[in-house]
This record gives sequence, C-alpha cells and structure tokens, in this order.
Amino acid sequence: MRWTIKPKSNPTENERLSKELNVDALIAHLLLQRGISTYEEAKQFFRPQLSDLHDPFLMRDMEKAVERIEKAISNNENILVYGDYDVDGTTAVALLSSFLQEDYPNVATYIPDRYTEGYGVSIQGIDYASDNDCSLIIALDCGVKAIEQVTYAKEKGIDFIICDHHRPGDILPEAVAILDPKRENCSYPYDELCGCGVGFKLIQALASRKGKTIEDLVSYLDLVATAIGADIVPITGENRVLAYHGLKVINTNPRIGFKAIIDQIKKKELTITDVVFIIAPRINAAGRMKHGQHAVNLLKETDLTIAQHFASEIEQFNADRKNLDKAITEEALKQIQENGEEDKFTSVVYNENWHKGVIGIVASRLTETYYRPTLVFTKSGNKLAASARSVKGFDVYNALEKCSDCLEQFGGHKYAAGLTLLEEQYENFKQQFEKVVSESIDTNLLEPELSINAKIALDQITPKLMRILKQFAPFGPGNMTPIFMAERLNDTGYGKTVGEDGKHLKLSVSQNGSSPIGAIGFGLGKKVDKIKNRNTFDAAFSLDENEWNGQVSLQLRLRDIK
Repeated sequence: MRWTIKPKSNPTENERLSKELNVDALIAHLLLQRGISTYEEAKQFFRPQLSDLHDPFLMRDMEKAVERIEKAISNNENILVYGDYDVDGTTAVALLSSFLQEDYPNVATYIPDRYTEGYGVSIQGIDYASDNDCSLIIALDCGVKAIEQVTYAKEKGIDFIICDHHRPGDILPEAVAILDPKRENCSYPYDELCGCGVGFKLIQALASRKGKTIEDLVSYLDLVATAIGADIVPITGENRVLAYHGLKVINTNPRIGFKAIIDQIKKKELTITDVVFIIAPRINAAGRMKHGQHAVNLLKETDLTIAQHFASEIEQFNADRKNLDKAITEEALKQIQENGEEDKFTSVVYNENWHKGVIGIVASRLTETYYRPTLVFTKSGNKLAASARSVKGFDVYNALEKCSDCLEQFGGHKYAAGLTLLEEQYENFKQQFEKVVSESIDTNLLEPELSINAKIALDQITPKLMRILKQFAPFGPGNMTPIFMAERLNDTGYGKTVGEDGKHLKLSVSQNGSSPIGAIGFGLGKKVDKIKNRNTFDAAFSLDENEWNGQVSLQLRLRDIK
C-alpha cells in the first residue's frame, strides 16, 4: 500500500476552530479536513437535522411528476412502480409503492429479471404494464437512458416518470418528468442522491401536498439509509442526514422485513458498515440468485411470521451466492495467471458459464487482488454481459465511453458500470479497453492508497477521543473513518496470527514504554514477521472498540504495518 498523509491544517485556523468548539487540536484538524470550519457547520455535521433537507420542488420536473401522479390517482389509473433488481432499486420500489398504497390501492410493482430482461427498463416490463392496464410507470434507479423504451410505452398510451441518479446521455427520454439531480439543467443543490434517495424526494413532495411534514416520513428512512450504504454514494450533505436518521430507524424501529433479517444475524446495534456488509448483500442476493421481487416482498411485508419465512429464503440465496462467487473468483484468477496477464493495466476475463448474478462481486474481488480496472464477462442470451469495477481515482465509465463503438449498451458510475456487447466484439473490446486505460491512467493509481488523516502518539488515544470520533459517523465516501499513523511501535510479546489459515494478526502494542493497547489486523497475518522479536514498526489504523465478556476496551483496527 502507498501511504499518503493528508496535509496539516492551517495552524491559525486549527487553533480558532479548536477554541470555538472547545475541542482539542486533533478533532479540529479532522473537521477542517472535511471542510467544516465554523460552529454552524460543525453543529450540522454532529447533529444532522431533518429540517436541513432541501425542498424537493427545487428538483427539475418535480412539479410535473407530482401533478401526473395526482392526476393518475384522481382518474383511478393503474400505476406500475418499476425498479432495478439491486438494493437501490428494490428499496426504492418498496418505498414508493408502500407510500402510494397508504391511500391508493391501484399500485403494482415490477422488478425486471436479471437474466431474461437485464438492467433497466425493459420492453417486457412495458408489455406487462400494458397487459395490466397501467397508464403510468414510475421508474426508479433506472430509465434516464431508456429512450426507445419510453417511446414504445408512449405508443401504447403509457406515460413515464423517471427517478434516476445515473448520468444521462445527450438525449433524454420523452417522459412526463425526469427527476435526476445529475441532469445538466437541474439546479437541485445536492446531486449525489442514490435512486432510493430520489424516490424519497418524490414522496416528500407528494406528502407536502397533503399537508404532511418530514416527520411523517421518518419510517421510510431505513430503506433510504440501506440504499445509500449499498450504492456507495458520498455520505455528505443530504445523504448524511438521510443515513444518520435512517440508521436510527434501523436500530430502534425497523420495518418488519429488516427486523426479520436482523433477528437472524443477532447483532445489537448496526452501523452503516453493517448495513453494507450484512443487510445489503442479503437484499441483493434475491436478484442475483432468484428474482429481485423477493426482496421487495420482504421489505413490504407487515406480518413478522411471513417476513421471517421470506428472510430465511433470502438467507439461503445469500449462502448460495457466497459459494458461487468464491468458485468463480478462483476460476477468474486462474484465467488471468494462465493467460500471463498479471502485468496488464486491466483485468478482463470471460467464461460463458459464469453466473450473471455474481460477476459484479467477482469483479470487486479481482480488483482487490490485482488493483486495476476490471471487467468480468459472461454469456447473456445471444450477447455477452459484463460488470466493471475500477480503482480509486480512475473513471471506468469514461473509459468505456471511449470504447463505445464495440458496445451494444453500457451505463453506470465512475467506479462501477455494466455493459453488453456481441461475442465477436469481445477480443476487439478487450484490446481497446487495455489501450484506453494504459494511455490515460496515472500509474500511481495502480497501487492502493492508504490515506492517513494524522500522525498521533498512542497516549493520545483515550475514551474521550473515541466518544467524539463515534459522532463522526455514519462513515462512507466523503466522510471516511479517520485513519491515524503511529511510529516506532513494538509488540509487547503477545503478537500472533489468528483465524482460518492464520489470516489475521492480533497483537498488543506500546510506544516508548507507554501502556499497551490491543490491535487487530484483518488480512494482515502475512506481516507477522515484521512485529516479531520486539521489532520496531509503524502502523496505520482506525480506532475501534472491542467487546469481550461484557468488557469494552479500545483497540487499533490495523490497516497496514511497515
């Protein structure tokens, strides 16, 4: 790993903020790094208020969207709520359909089949709407590029409202309303909402017309917080407010579907990290292994017994997904080695039998191993489909755009995308993608960066510091867990490898004879030699609490040692 230490904050600024907030210089430094430089900004950061959320009508086309939904309800029209099969899409569909069904029964939901329909708005989905006399489709987490599909729907007398957060193309679909804060002509103050977040702004607008306030919508925030975590959008601004209050709902009064999942995992208090690594994979597993509608059914269920049955089904989907992704990752790594492609700028692998539902996870695993832009392909009908993942600092969406002459379809974000192409274009694309990346990537980006917020001494680590750092949560892009560095440490003699195959490193460290503090390094077992025989080493770590036999103690969560 390439360690980089963030620049020190301006000493005068640091001292001013430290006095203004009555916190020590280290906390002031961490706040300044996050762009927080006044008492008011710090108050908003530490105490996010629902009143800080923006007026939903600031989003372009919001008025049109609300009017069309109100018209549909007054005319007794059938409404189809349509969403993608991942966490963001299924939570958004559960959110909007539940909200509408509080007052209006004629609402159906539709999640496309990952294998027969693929990502986004499908012709099959529009035919389903037509067969069921739906005259309005509300698409969530997809649709901003569905030009032909929206035209097809229009020919069948079906209107579209699109709630998306992906980058639009040059031409927009002919929808009644397109809610997307990434539209060039949309002046909404915050453009990093996820699809479920855009859906929440829509229900906020609809609710306001009925005289309801934001407080009346709090019960929906467990869905929004889950989508924010799973979709890896920045936890800044409006997302931070939504995630903060959504986590409170998850931990105090979650919807029945979440309760059924949480009861199975038996964890007391969930952080956003738990949401990302425990709840989200289970919701995703439905769409990966069976069908995304299973996830919507669970998230909308109000009977605990039925929800527990759905949750146990989804638990099995998740177990099957884990076995598959492990097997396919091993095959993909072998393919890279056998083809002698370890030294390329990209990893592009293909096997027609790989399960389409897990290729995104496999792409992430390969990126962890080789740390470079990665695509994993499989056969999908008469075409090839791929999931792309990138490394920090490199925009894989832009790279794919430069290869678009080889592609049938593509879409996504800076760090994750999906695409389809004809089989005869595979080799051509593979060469072109390698060329584009090799000519445009900064080679430093091919080595994982460990960004360190500050150097500290072990004696600065106190329960008070930990209490304040916990208030920096929820963590995520734009507000990452603070990483510290301490120099010239020694293991007190208890250092050892633990876990399966000695994968992890457990030790107790001191600095210049200071009181020892426990440390755990997940995946750092191979570095055990660096700490043996009282060797001196530097460590990069975040702070953590370790609970054992009812006792809570501070520990270092090691990220790397040198």
